[in-house]
Amino acid sequence: MPKTSDTPRYLILGKIMRPHGVRGELNVQIMTDFPERLKSLDKVHLAASADAPEKLKSYAVEGARPQREATWLIRLAGIEDREMADALRNLFMFVAIDDAVPLEDDEVYLFQVMGLQVQTVQGEVLGRVVDLIETGANDVYVVRGEARGEVLIPAISGVIVTIDPAAGHMIVDLPPGLLD
Repeated sequence: MPKTSDTPRYLILGKIMRPHGVRGELNVQIMTDFPERLKSLDKVHLAASADAPEKLKSYAVEGARPQREATWLIRLAGIEDREMADALRNLFMFVAIDDAVPLEDDEVYLFQVMGLQVQTVQGEVLGRVVDLIETGANDVYVVRGEARGEVLIPAISGVIVTIDPAAGHMIVDLPPGLLD
């Protein structure tokens, strides 16, 4: 992935919820689409804020395994007991962008989609992507513009024609009635 000044240095993996057991294991709420990647990570970074990972502290990963659907148990080097693990409660876990999962040619990271100008295949500019809603069935892009206000666009292959972060735009083919 080409790096620009807008490319973040770190991507969020999850949030530490609480200790698990007495040997320093962490119960982590997963916030990534690639949780299986945790098994092969050598290092993670912890910070107090999800929006601006500042003052990161790095830890070697000694082990990671799924616990429940959106929860993993993670063991970090140097965290030896429940008290040490509890001190990390509510911190966010990050991976360096260089260690992130490589994407397929037709995939993009969410940070690359935010702010893109969205236009229909007919050329109507709808606005810019300002948010993403995870619905369970499929994600939905929240697009805001002057002419139509807020438009919710399903992030599915039949609707999203192209996403081109380098060009700064997304082309959509909306189903009939979506803008009514």
